[in-house]
Amino acid sequence: MKKYLRLLLSAIKGHEQNYTEGSINRAIFMLSVPMILEMVMESLFAVVDVFFVSKIGTDAVATVGLTESVLTLLYAVAIGLGAAATATVARRVGEDNPTEAGKAVAQVIMISVVFGVIIAILGATFAENILQFMGATDSIVQSGKGFTRLIFLSSPAIMLLYTLSGALRGAGNASVAMQSLTIANIINIVLCPMFIFGVGPFPEMGVAGSAVATTIGRSVGVLYQLNALTNGKNIVTALKRQFIPDPVVVRGLLSVAAGGTGQFLISSASWVFLARILATFGSEVVAGYTIAVRIIIFTILPSWGMANAAATLVGQNLGANKPDRAEASVWRAALLNMVFLVLVGILFFIFSENIISWFNPNPVSVKTGVECLRIFCVGYVFFAYGMVMVQAFNGAGDTRTPTILNLICFWATEIPLAYFLAKYLDYGPTGVFVAIAISESLLAILAVIMFRRGRWKTTKV
Repeated sequence: MKKYLRLLLSAIKGHEQNYTEGSINRAIFMLSVPMILEMVMESLFAVVDVFFVSKIGTDAVATVGLTESVLTLLYAVAIGLGAAATATVARRVGEDNPTEAGKAVAQVIMISVVFGVIIAILGATFAENILQFMGATDSIVQSGKGFTRLIFLSSPAIMLLYTLSGALRGAGNASVAMQSLTIANIINIVLCPMFIFGVGPFPEMGVAGSAVATTIGRSVGVLYQLNALTNGKNIVTALKRQFIPDPVVVRGLLSVAAGGTGQFLISSASWVFLARILATFGSEVVAGYTIAVRIIIFTILPSWGMANAAATLVGQNLGANKPDRAEASVWRAALLNMVFLVLVGILFFIFSENIISWFNPNPVSVKTGVECLRIFCVGYVFFAYGMVMVQAFNGAGDTRTPTILNLICFWATEIPLAYFLAKYLDYGPTGVFVAIAISESLLAILAVIMFRRGRWKTTKV
């Protein structure tokens, strides 16, 4: 027991590491733990903001929701570039080429700042227009434009927080990314009520205070990451002389990032269409579905940790010219993920009614949420392999294959199948849930087939 506790503490504390040698199980654990905590910390930002903003009123919550909807585009670019950073840095680390890994980090920083500044200028300039375009009432526009403007001005910090986390994961130092988000969240939790309600010497800024607190927290988190990547104490270090645009590296990063961005936009858009279909069956149905999905997202964070660990292991081992170890790492991560999700699925299937009713006692919402959870659970074995395989492709720098698979499974299959089952066959919400389970299972099957072909092993990054 003490051995496992020491291993857990070591994973949390972390240090930069090359995972091309040693136990694969240990490598997955050491990478997964900080990645899971990192995602928990990122999710906590939204929860904290909504919690404090909800004390102001409905308009304030609507302002946050509408602004975040538009910011999805920024998150898509950041996630895509973060995936590119992971793949590129991991490959250079595996090649035992820390100088080129540092150059990749420097290029990622410059690209992130450029994109962030452009989005910040556009968002701040057209803050009112953005809220109006999203259908906000005049009162929401007037009370919320300050929040929207400030959040968009923080775009460089948002970009860097995602992309530098990706670079750190590629370097095998996921714990620093986790630590930076922990610091950012602590600052946000402390400052949010102070700036919103004007506690002590702080001005009362209302919903705009949430933007100020979040921006300060994220900015400090970014500074923490930048210090780790530029202080010269780690193997991967971005040197001053490397902050000169390198067309070849930039082009490679943007090529990989385009696929990662496309994946996020395709999957996000599909969920919007599904929510639109479910909305035709009433707000209680939407509420039950929303609760079930939020529960699923939170409980599968360990799964995403293992999937992201697979991405780092693939990148590093391909760089070290060890494709067989890279492949073995993916299959091991997928198996461990399946075991975990099967256990979670069994618990959900048995206790789904108790779980959903704890959040919302409405009979229709409970019935919908329970049905959603149980149908999703049936496909958990497939989900486990699908998410790991997709991240394995991304870790290899092959973001094109998952993008194509997403188009086939989500846009060409999931959306039309959901509409057909729900409307034409009159299965209602059940049809939508079945369509999701089928589409996710299809994605996993196709991903496994493409992975076994092995073309990802020859991807150049």
